[in-house]
Amino acid sequence: MIQKIKIRFISLAMIALFILLCAIVTGMNIVNYNTIVSDADTKLELLSKNQGIFPEFGSDKKWPMPPNMTMETPYESRYFSILFSSAGEVIHTDTSRIKAIDSTSAVQYANQAIQTNHISDFIDHYRFLVSSEGNAVRISFLDCTREISSFRSFLMISICMALAGYAAFFFVLLFFSNRFLRPITESYEKQKRFITDAGHEIKTPLAIIKADVDVLEMEYGENEWLSAIQSQVKRLSDLTNDLVYLSRMEETEDTMQMIDFPFSDVICETAHSFDAVAQAKGKIFQCSVQPMLSLNGNEKSIRQLVNILLDNAMKYSPEGGFVSLSAGRQGRYLSLSVQNTTIVPVEKKDLSHIFERFYRMDASRNSQTGGYGIGLSVAKAIVAAHNGRISATTEDGHSLQISVQFPV
Repeated sequence: MIQKIKIRFISLAMIALFILLCAIVTGMNIVNYNTIVSDADTKLELLSKNQGIFPEFGSDKKWPMPPNMTMETPYESRYFSILFSSAGEVIHTDTSRIKAIDSTSAVQYANQAIQTNHISDFIDHYRFLVSSEGNAVRISFLDCTREISSFRSFLMISICMALAGYAAFFFVLLFFSNRFLRPITESYEKQKRFITDAGHEIKTPLAIIKADVDVLEMEYGENEWLSAIQSQVKRLSDLTNDLVYLSRMEETEDTMQMIDFPFSDVICETAHSFDAVAQAKGKIFQCSVQPMLSLNGNEKSIRQLVNILLDNAMKYSPEGGFVSLSAGRQGRYLSLSVQNTTIVPVEKKDLSHIFERFYRMDASRNSQTGGYGIGLSVAKAIVAAHNGRISATTEDGHSLQISVQFPV
């Protein structure tokens, strides 16, 4: 149990950190990319307004210095432009400020820009801007090779640092997880010891009370008061035994003896013992078990599991109600399913709590049925000890189906 809590704690912490790191890395790189695009568009707007070249930034402030630019920016930037007539003919090509592009390549890039139907976008590592210049159209290109390379380097570095921090956090969390969970571990161990010790302590006075009642019955004969005491002693003894059994199972679930046994035969034998119970209570009981199935597990626990599920179905189904048991193989799992009609409607909010200790969907009827809300908790512990899964579903609210799957 504690190991499962530890694994779940580490998993949730790692998932939360992963989401946080993804958000941080993504946000940082989106901001970085938008900054590159914004700076490039600012330069391209200056080029488009000044016939494809950078204006001179003088003291007359005719061209005010844009943000994030210096007097050296025009000399550091690599750019070219193509001027088209309204008929689509090339009027002028300026590639004087870039070495890697000639007039032919410039026209090819311009035609690609026109085909994109975008005013501004990237082609390779060039950012372009389409602008009107009188009756002509100018397409200005800016070389963003260094900026894109810097962006990619920043992206890789941020991802690597995030992964390194993620791995480091995992090992730190793994190292300190026992300290984090120590209060829970201590509380859980105290609870288990309390249940086990209290169970043993309660058994002695219960045994004495039962023996005394037996003596009184022999001396004074049976009467309703002694019968009531006997009934409540038995009820309390059963509850104590189940609590102690459940506590021991949780303590020793990893050391339960597992062997191969005939799963189909065990299910059939246990189920047939309920034929008389169903007939006496006027209930329809159907059993369908696929033959020749085997399971590696604890035979005694599986018998107890079937007893718990069928006893629960018999108790909480109405007179004349329907109870069915089916078992078979489904792919890599052995399935066991018990379904019964219910006395009161089953609400879906109850299904998530049905395997909790002392939880009752219909508390007002428990004195009548004799249940005390621990059986399905024991069933869940048995299934967990076999690495299986147990769930409860309802289709119309008037039936309850408990399904179990064991890995083969």
